[in-house]
Amino acid sequence: MPSVVLRRALVDAGGLALRSLPERVEVLLESLDAPARLAAHLRAVHDVAWQLADWVQQHYSAVQFDREAMLFGAATHDIGKTLYPDELSGPGSAHEQAGYELLLAHGCDASCARFARTHGSWAAADIGMEDLLVSLADKIWKAKRVSELEQLVVARLAAVSGLQPWQVFMTLDDELDRLAADADRRLAFQASYPVAVQPS
Repeated sequence: MPSVVLRRALVDAGGLALRSLPERVEVLLESLDAPARLAAHLRAVHDVAWQLADWVQQHYSAVQFDREAMLFGAATHDIGKTLYPDELSGPGSAHEQAGYELLLAHGCDASCARFARTHGSWAAADIGMEDLLVSLADKIWKAKRVSELEQLVVARLAAVSGLQPWQVFMTLDDELDRLAADADRRLAFQASYPVAVQPS
């Protein structure tokens, strides 16, 4: 039985308008007895990813990406931290491959499990638009700007839209500023939940 605090992290928004995680992700987190802080983090990133997906579809409708896979990826990208909980409050990348393998072991397709591996390695040659958007959501939820990552997103959007990269960057920059404005509240929401698993 999942802990009460984990269940609260999955349903309470802490005064924010955070979307719920996909039901199958909630079930998986509960079956793994995941730390509540991980659930809170995944909700924050998933919500930002949802907003990014809406923005891309509204402003760059010619850009093709698998929205459902991208949102699942945002909702599970750090799931390996159930095995490496120290990486919830400190540096480390052991959770990336571990998360990928964990998702495969729980019946996820490799195409959806891949985000656990790719969210920290956006410069790899086989990275898709979905992977870039998950990586971007995983940074901007806390108002972190990563120029290299943003330039990769700009290049993809510019290539499809026919706009100049500087034009795309201007619109993306505005959207990232908008998303970053709630970063302090999202960080407080995440920090309000413990890293350690609470007894049921």
